[in-house]
Amino acid sequence: MRRICVFCGSSVGRNRKYAEMAAETGALLARKGVELVYGGGSIGLMGVIADTMLAAGGHVIGVIPRALATRELTHTGLPDLRVVGSMHERKALMAELADAFLALPGGIGTFEEFLEVLTWAQLGMHRKPCGLLNVEGYFDHLMTFLDHAVAEGFFRAEHRGLVLDADDPERLLERLASYRPPVLERWIDLATT
Repeated sequence: MRRICVFCGSSVGRNRKYAEMAAETGALLARKGVELVYGGGSIGLMGVIADTMLAAGGHVIGVIPRALATRELTHTGLPDLRVVGSMHERKALMAELADAFLALPGGIGTFEEFLEVLTWAQLGMHRKPCGLLNVEGYFDHLMTFLDHAVAEGFFRAEHRGLVLDADDPERLLERLASYRPPVLERWIDLATT
């Protein structure tokens, strides 16, 4: 795994553990020589992970839409900043650059970005691992909801297995690195249509 795309909040949240885990993840990536691809911001957990990576000598690639770059949210210390025209272009470029995806705590944008790459995996558009760093149980309700979607016949169990999770960055990186994508014949169960 050469590069990992991290989705995370533009806020640090209320629990100090979120920022601590973002920093721990950044330090771990730098130590392992894994490059960071992220949203290019200087604030929130985005800023924490980027700053930690840079301080540890890691390589960081920021991808930010022009509209956000002009709002002074851009991390000005990045060695590789790519300004794109739209959010769609941002997500496509981040996905192209990354070998894996990891979500730290964040808001609706983090959920949307993670669920989109998960959907792409479900549809067979990529075979890259998708992981949640479940800091202090932050993603517990999302994982329970995904289990509920399986139980209700809207999400196949094989696809639920596409979501890797751990509460420790080292363990999650190990799971992402050892991931072997399942062979998925189709994304819908025709027996229930």
